[in-house]
This record gives sequence, structure tokens and C-alpha cells, in this order.
Amino acid sequence: MGHKIIATGRSRTGIPTGRLAVWWVVASEIVIFGGLIAVYLLNRFLHGSWAQSAAHTNTFIGGANTFWLLTSSYFVVLAHAAAEKRDAKTARKYLWLTIALGGCFMGFKSYEYATEIAHGYTLFTSNFWSFYYMATGLHGFHVLCGMVIMAIIAEKDIKHEQNWHRVENIGIYWHFVDIVWIFLFPLLYIAK
Repeated sequence: MGHKIIATGRSRTGIPTGRLAVWWVVASEIVIFGGLIAVYLLNRFLHGSWAQSAAHTNTFIGGANTFWLLTSSYFVVLAHAAAEKRDAKTARKYLWLTIALGGCFMGFKSYEYATEIAHGYTLFTSNFWSFYYMATGLHGFHVLCGMVIMAIIAEKDIKHEQNWHRVENIGIYWHFVDIVWIFLFPLLYIAK
């Protein structure tokens, strides 16, 4: 009989394959968001009218969403620390707190979208609003995906005290999502 191949083992690089896969995902997402932000900046510098459109974004909601995401990153770090100690109850608690703050982010973003649309600022109002909705919508999709994956890890893996490494992997992804917001927040809400 041969050896059983385990997907979570070490790759030739010495890095666990799950972690390596997450870093590949993050690298590809950097290309996507980096390109989007570069195009945004080029258009912003070339079109003075963007400042007028940006003046209508809600800085308070953008700031609150920054707070939710930064605090959620802290909780995912605590979840990882608990997972390393094999403390399932604490790891699950912090994963669910992270998910709850992600839900706060999504709730605030939904309210913000509804308010902006009610004031006539839609995807088709101007180039600024097209970029705004594309960038924040893509980011929100990533937040939602992270929340779903985190819930699966909390309820399937950690609850049954297995696949502890997945807490670290989702933490890497979640920190990336937060870093993207750290770039989007000043570009869309502060630089008016």
C-alpha cells in the first residue's frame, strides 16, 4: 500500500498547501483590486468632476465600516490564537464575532447603497459612481464570501475539533479583505 495523500500536507515549498492556496488567491485578488484602484486613480486625476461626485459619499458610514472591519480583524486573530491552543469554544466564539461584525459592515453598506440610490446616485449617474459601486460591490462580495467560509469553518471544522489550520487560512483572507478596505475608504470617502 502507498502513502495516503493529504491535501493539507506540506508542498514542495515547505508551506502547507492550504496556506499556499490562500496566498495564491490573495495574489490574484491583489491584481484585480490593484487594477481597479489604478484605473480609479487615473480617472480621478484626469477628471476634475469626480471630486464633486465624491463629495456625496457618506464619510460617517465609511468610517463606521472601517471600525467594523478593523475590529473584526482583531477577533479573527483571537480565533487563530484559540485554534492554536485547540480551544474550540473560544475559536468558534471569535469566528462568530468576526462574522457578526462582517454583518454590521454589510448592513451599513446596504443602508448606504439604498440612501445613495434614493438620492439619484446610481451605477449609471457618472464614472465616479460606476467605479464606486464596482469597487465597493466587489469588496462587499469578498466580505460575504469570507463570512460564509468562516461560518462553515466554525460549524463544521472547529465544532468537531478538526482542520484547525483553516482558521489561520480564513484569517489571511479576512486580513486581505480588510486591507483592501483600508485603500478604498480614503479613496472613496476622504479624498473629496
